[in-house]
Amino acid sequence: MKKTMTNPRTLLAIFHDIVAAAFAWVVAYLLRFNFSIPADFASEMLATIGWVLMLQVGVFVGFGLYRGVWRFASVSDLKRIFLAVSSAAVLLAAFFFMLKTDVVIPRSVLVLDPLLLILLMGGSRFAYRAWKEHVLYGTTLRQGEPVIVLGAGEAAVALVKDLARSTQWRVVALLDDDLTMQGREIFGVKVRGTIEQLASVSRYLSVKYVIVAMPSVHHQKRREAIESANALELEVMTVPAIDDLMSGKVSVSQIRKVDVEDLLGRDAVKLDSSGLQMLIDQKVVMVSGAGGSIGSELCRQIVKYQPSLLICLDISEFSLYQLEQELSALGLPTRLIYLTTDVKNNTQINYILAQYKPSVVFHAAAYKHVPMMENGNVWEALSNNVIGTHTIAKACKDNGVAKFVLISTDKAVNPTNVMGASKRLAEMVCQGLQGETGTRFVIVRFGNVLGSSGSVIPKFREQIAKGGPITITHPEITRYFMSIPEAAQLVMQAGLMGKGGEIFVLDMGEPVKIADLALDMIRLSGFSADEIKIEYVGLRPGEKLYEELLADDEQTMPTPHEKLRIAQARTANLSWVNNLLVWIEGLHGTHEAQMKLELSGWVEEYSPQMVSSVEAHMPKSTQHITLH
Repeated sequence: MKKTMTNPRTLLAIFHDIVAAAFAWVVAYLLRFNFSIPADFASEMLATIGWVLMLQVGVFVGFGLYRGVWRFASVSDLKRIFLAVSSAAVLLAAFFFMLKTDVVIPRSVLVLDPLLLILLMGGSRFAYRAWKEHVLYGTTLRQGEPVIVLGAGEAAVALVKDLARSTQWRVVALLDDDLTMQGREIFGVKVRGTIEQLASVSRYLSVKYVIVAMPSVHHQKRREAIESANALELEVMTVPAIDDLMSGKVSVSQIRKVDVEDLLGRDAVKLDSSGLQMLIDQKVVMVSGAGGSIGSELCRQIVKYQPSLLICLDISEFSLYQLEQELSALGLPTRLIYLTTDVKNNTQINYILAQYKPSVVFHAAAYKHVPMMENGNVWEALSNNVIGTHTIAKACKDNGVAKFVLISTDKAVNPTNVMGASKRLAEMVCQGLQGETGTRFVIVRFGNVLGSSGSVIPKFREQIAKGGPITITHPEITRYFMSIPEAAQLVMQAGLMGKGGEIFVLDMGEPVKIADLALDMIRLSGFSADEIKIEYVGLRPGEKLYEELLADDEQTMPTPHEKLRIAQARTANLSWVNNLLVWIEGLHGTHEAQMKLELSGWVEEYSPQMVSSVEAHMPKSTQHITLH
């Protein structure tokens, strides 16, 4: 405080307030006596002004009026001035009352003085801020690019306020469907109509840019707003997602171009935060496959609930290094360790679980690439996805882990590929290990996630950057999509709700045609369908036109969470699981076509592709050689 009080700017501010206080005291007397102060009152005014100034400035210092910066004067500063001046006025009246002198101060002066002082002190600070901002931004502000903001809610208000200082943008209009907002102004910017009137407003104001500032509204409404602007060939930008804004990771002014994820966006997930706090807070948690898309997002979500220790396990050293670099930069209170091992390594997995004793394990480690697992890697898919799941699940059971959550896939439903069949077997392994007591095994099944390493979106972006063409397997192929954070949050929610042996199915929304997705990406990249061509190359090995979330003989039951249902699927027992493991171990050296035939005996819904076109033309002497 002493350092602040010796600052030249602070001393200047104190001097200003002393002058303002003296001026207010004199003007209060002038107003009381209609600018003709009687001689005796004039002498009393001059006799008391020194006491008045000392008392008022002392109160101002006590209220911390000189810790703020005038350039950033705000409503909170005005409140502080009001409280300080009001307190000084009360003390002043009490002071003269207790002195019991012959000095008579008119009561109207004691009322007028604080009113004038608040006006002078508050007005001068805001006038200085307005002048300073004009100097910093006023000369270039008019040169900023005019932009229309869609929305007039809290995000839009914050955006308009932030962009008022921008030299790049100049907000000229707001559009919002709330009829009560029509004609009103926000920081000097008028709400000129509804979003449907974008065409006429943008034409009237000669605007080429639009910012969609509606992060908390229904995703379908955001999409309609974006598509309306795109149809007018306006360049569309958006503010960050509501989760990022609430977490403080970004500010509303960090606008960016609209991406395909915004068109495929979904409503925010409602989580049982108190329940997740009980599940994770001050507990030891482990995530396998922590370096992958889902695994790394699970780690990001889990640390929000402050476990005592988070074990990030992955076979990829580089993926773990990237995750470690990201999480260490956040300065988290949670202790994190990064372990590299194979989930099939029974000795090491048991050692880790015995040493750290996690209460919850999320198992995201798996081979997931359908065409790659289909030919040449069938045994590896079965070994990693089935034996790996059994290894870590059995170790959890033996080491007293309270809950084990398996990340499964919609490709496990009526699988036409080895990857999907292997994940269906992994589900059944967990169900077979489920006992009446001990570890509770929970399975979560969902479809594609936006932006993951296996998603078509990064691939399409790369193809567009190269000038095309975009390659799609079939014009009618459709997929379900979900954002990575949403998937991770629902996995955690399902893990909390699971009692043991259930298969939770996530609400994936409406399926998306991949061809339509490609066209959206082309348009959002600033190209037309004539500039970036789309080529159809045919379905790849094991690929289906339509993904399913439930098998034909499965039904679902609702849960308390609107985006989670429980699949009623056939289960397996422990004896079945042991026989399955023996079969997989004995497959080494078996021809892949034979593996697929035998696999259909374990997964009744599986429809194998018998022999690939490459294998069909191989010499018989080499068809039985399988590389692992």
